[in-house]
Amino acid sequence: MADINPVNAIIKDGKVENADTKKASKDMNTANGYDKDSFLKILVAQMKYQDPMEPTSNTEYISQYATFTQVEQLNNMANSMNLSRASELVGKTVTIEQTNADTGKTTEVEGVVDFVSYSGNKAYVNINGVAYNVDDVKQVFNPDYTNALEVVKDLQNNIDKLPNLELISLGEHAATIDSMDAFYEETMDEKAKNLMDKNYVTALKQYVQRVKDLRDALGDIEKRVVGLPDNMEEINLADHEKEINYLFNYYDSLDAKSQSLISDANRIKLLQCANAIDDIKGVAHRQYT
Repeated sequence: MADINPVNAIIKDGKVENADTKKASKDMNTANGYDKDSFLKILVAQMKYQDPMEPTSNTEYISQYATFTQVEQLNNMANSMNLSRASELVGKTVTIEQTNADTGKTTEVEGVVDFVSYSGNKAYVNINGVAYNVDDVKQVFNPDYTNALEVVKDLQNNIDKLPNLELISLGEHAATIDSMDAFYEETMDEKAKNLMDKNYVTALKQYVQRVKDLRDALGDIEKRVVGLPDNMEEINLADHEKEINYLFNYYDSLDAKSQSLISDANRIKLLQCANAIDDIKGVAHRQYT
């Protein structure tokens, strides 16, 4: 007869009892649960120590074995599906959540799965050279979603680089703000727009409005310069001094890039009008700073 691994058991009231049930149960559960060999050991013990007055029928043994085999097949199928699922994570961004058994502290790691490895019927996702149990994967991001997040992040970082509204100038910032607004309105899809922080959307619109206000103001300045007399002999203090001084001081307060947005003809004309006022008042001519 072939050797059979012994099972420590005793008979009590015609029933089989394991002499070290707790230890056996702990050992089996610590590994991978009950396997086929464990079941066979229990089956042999039942057959060996069954009550001779009420023997278990062969049909019952076969039924028990068939049930166990069915469960084992389902378990193998589940493991196979788990391994297959892990392989589909390669190239995707995932969130790993782990809890320290000693401290109870939960930590999260986010990254792109470089490859999947298998060991002991377990799958491990590898992120930046570190292997994590696939069971610890809590979130999987669609590539379109992660790409949209990157787009949103870049735009919000650029908005953060802008100065306060009152420090915005046409020459320094208008082109940048225009491009960001066009990107948001015309290039970003709805998925990315929905991911934008509403505070950043509000801030962008405020910058756009600020640029519009500055352009309107500058356009108004040019119109008012055009409205001044072309003949310097027509300039007089009563009709023109206040207007010319305001226009000159406004233009002179602009940064160089903003000043360059005013046409050369209007810039020259404004300076000539200011000098005409200075001649009437008998003071030195002004110069742009």
